[in-house]
Amino acid sequence: MKSPTYDELINEAVRRFREAGIDRPRSEAMMLMIHAFGGSHVALILAGDSCVPTMVEEVFLSAIERRAAREPAQHIMGETHFYGLDILTDARALIPRSDSECVVTAALDRLPKDGPFWLADLGTGSGCLLTALLVQRPEAIGEGVEASPEAARLARANLEKHRLTDRSAIFIGSWEDWQGWGKADLIISNPPYIVSEVIGELEPEVRDYEPLMALDGGLDGLNCYREIIALGAAGMKPGAWLVLETGYDQKEAVLRLMTLAGFESLDSGQDLGGNDRWVAGCRPR
Repeated sequence: MKSPTYDELINEAVRRFREAGIDRPRSEAMMLMIHAFGGSHVALILAGDSCVPTMVEEVFLSAIERRAAREPAQHIMGETHFYGLDILTDARALIPRSDSECVVTAALDRLPKDGPFWLADLGTGSGCLLTALLVQRPEAIGEGVEASPEAARLARANLEKHRLTDRSAIFIGSWEDWQGWGKADLIISNPPYIVSEVIGELEPEVRDYEPLMALDGGLDGLNCYREIIALGAAGMKPGAWLVLETGYDQKEAVLRLMTLAGFESLDSGQDLGGNDRWVAGCRPR
């Protein structure tokens, strides 16, 4: 029996994905085929009417089944792109998203381009924020704080992948127990901020495949902000920066918490979609 062509398999994936309610089904099918194929987008188009090797077909058909069940494509491929880097990705931590890249930029804008300094990432998850900052600031030293041992292992793997282990560490535990508050020149965090009662309404890719502890921000979504801001106000050294990712509708509430805690030079910014996405403040000198 003749093997299917690349175009035939991709069209079958598009059909399956449409039936499963997946947005951008052709884009997703192409992405997964490129992953199975191991070539470029152009090479795949040129190979469209060629028969697919058995090994590639098996990998792609497995990916179709998993994606049609709404497992995230990033989990299937095992990595995603973030701030120009390939970041290992699986169910142990939140998938790095392009919306968070502006938070990295906001932090970099508050760090000198040269010279040694110390930074920390609270709830580091995959380690994507910490990894991106250390790559961009080669003289910096950083520490990720992560309560989940499984996520901490993923963060370490990403730091190892980008050869940053000599300038980084991972603390496994809560940010309340972490002893680095008074050392950091900058603290960044993308904490859990989804309102508890709406988690059941999230897309299956998020609700069913990403860790609940990395999503649930409590009754109003602000629990972790209250904790981090209070701990930062009490323990951060004068002149240190706190940069926080926020939900699209949380900017004013988080800025109010920072104001009440005494932070200065408050600022905020938007992601590429025009949604409010980060806030920042400085501990008074």
